[in-house]
Amino acid sequence: MAPSPIARSLVALLFLGQLGAVVWFDRASRKAVAVQPGASLGLKLTERSRELGIHFTHRETTLDPRIDNIAAHVSGMGAAVALVDFDGDGWTDLYATSSRFGSPNALYRNMQGRFSDVAGELGLADLNREGDGVSMGSVWADVDGDGREDVFVYRWGFQKLLLNRGDRFEDVSERSGLRRWMNANSACWLDYDRDGDVDLYVAGYFRDDIDMWNLASTRIMQSSFEFATNGGHNVLFRNRGDGTFEDVTAAMGCDSTRWSLAVAAADMDGDGWIDLYVANDYGPEELFKNRNGERFELLGGIGLEESSKSGMSVTLGDFENEGRYGVYVTNISKERYLFQGNNLRRNRLADRGKLYNIADASSSAARAIVDCGWAWGAQFGDLDNDGRLDLYVVNGFVSASKEHDYWYGMSKVAGGAGEIFEDATKWEPMGDRSLSGYEPSRVLLNEGQGKFRDVAAAVGVDDLYDGRAVAFADLSNRGALDAIVANQKGPLLVYSNEVDPAREWVQLKLRARGQNTAAIGAEVELEWLRTDGAGERAHKQVQCVQAGSGFCAQNDRRLHFGLGAGAQVRSAVVRWPSGHVQVLRNLATRQLHVIEEPQP
Repeated sequence: MAPSPIARSLVALLFLGQLGAVVWFDRASRKAVAVQPGASLGLKLTERSRELGIHFTHRETTLDPRIDNIAAHVSGMGAAVALVDFDGDGWTDLYATSSRFGSPNALYRNMQGRFSDVAGELGLADLNREGDGVSMGSVWADVDGDGREDVFVYRWGFQKLLLNRGDRFEDVSERSGLRRWMNANSACWLDYDRDGDVDLYVAGYFRDDIDMWNLASTRIMQSSFEFATNGGHNVLFRNRGDGTFEDVTAAMGCDSTRWSLAVAAADMDGDGWIDLYVANDYGPEELFKNRNGERFELLGGIGLEESSKSGMSVTLGDFENEGRYGVYVTNISKERYLFQGNNLRRNRLADRGKLYNIADASSSAARAIVDCGWAWGAQFGDLDNDGRLDLYVVNGFVSASKEHDYWYGMSKVAGGAGEIFEDATKWEPMGDRSLSGYEPSRVLLNEGQGKFRDVAAAVGVDDLYDGRAVAFADLSNRGALDAIVANQKGPLLVYSNEVDPAREWVQLKLRARGQNTAAIGAEVELEWLRTDGAGERAHKQVQCVQAGSGFCAQNDRRLHFGLGAGAQVRSAVVRWPSGHVQVLRNLATRQLHVIEEPQP
């Protein structure tokens, strides 16, 4: 029997009480109102989208009417946001996708604090058309080396590449070789072979032979809730450098049909080559190690097989300030029905060949980071400028009826045989029932030693929309990371951040030689000195320039380092995608530094 609304509320209150703050949920206004906000935390987040001129609401895709019984479940994706300075004026812009035929995408140009939608005039709005496909998200990079940011829109349907011509975006999907039919929910740019241009990895979700609007068969769902391998193919496209791409997936050995939902690219083991980390629904995560640009190897026995989960998002960050990328992968948890828990992985690949999950569900200290409900997008970033990477997690699947819940129906489906639940028509109809609806986002402050504390209500994050993507950028160039959230069937939100002004920060924007002008794949290891009660201490942190992170999101390309009060930068070691290493000394704080790759 499904838990009553009163029982669910009591469980929520008891759980939140363990975290040190009580929160009442006003579901009518979709706000979470803090009763006990606590002491000052060094930051405040204020939702300002409409004040800034942003009026965007995601619309979900329609589907073949034969699967109307679970349409809300199947169509529950497509709200995405990418942050990029597309016009090169030094102010970060926003690109948000919608997913219904005829519903426009939006490109909000940042006019030094106010935003204006210019997608229509630039050719980026009308991308959701019958017979062609609908948008699920976007990743940006300088594809042709002209210094302007181009965009790849991954979709259910034909994939799209549009080149930035300055006054418009030109659709070159056909001649580039990227106009392929896929049901893709993630992608990232990377220079896997270090030849100076950016290549593309696209992750499939539903099978590639499925047309979601004209189904040949209703057997479209996963074959297992734990080890499904009947999803769409993942594809690696190599940039030939002449405007065209070739499919090198088979030769490089990086395919997967595990229902991939998110992918991130970085040098995970410090050997100088960019690896691929994939979060999969209905199964374990996958790490493809780059063997000198000649092939990828799917690594086994490194700690990813300890449990099969529902990987929704993957974000990489040096959360322990030790010069290595840790990994945070979101999953699904629901009291009484399913507890998978999110994974926070400590990176010991270089010395022990392992990734260790330190998110312990049995520890009350780790509970905040383990259980975020039905968790989707997440990002690492120093939100309070104290020198440690924090986490922002968005949650909630289907918010419909406040009285009726689909979890019991879902559990009956999961308990059936695979040959039954693979057929979408065999699922119990959802009707107007919610499935992990009205869940609050989490703002998890890093307290060191792998411990995080949820302070969302206390710092002003109070919406209860069905979050999908979250991305970070300093939208007003003042030294603080803002959070931009895309919501399924909901508005695009902008949480403007006010940080303790006593805390230092520094930002770096990298410009590389060759066609990869945005230096995607470059990494910076920053070392700084800070005086505290124990005297002067050295700190370090590594960050990577990425093009695709979290779930259906892309962060601003500028690297933002919070340093804490009274800090001074000692050095910044830049490892360029070409392999060149550059050392910078004594960078001034409270500044954005534009770093050009030197000639060899």
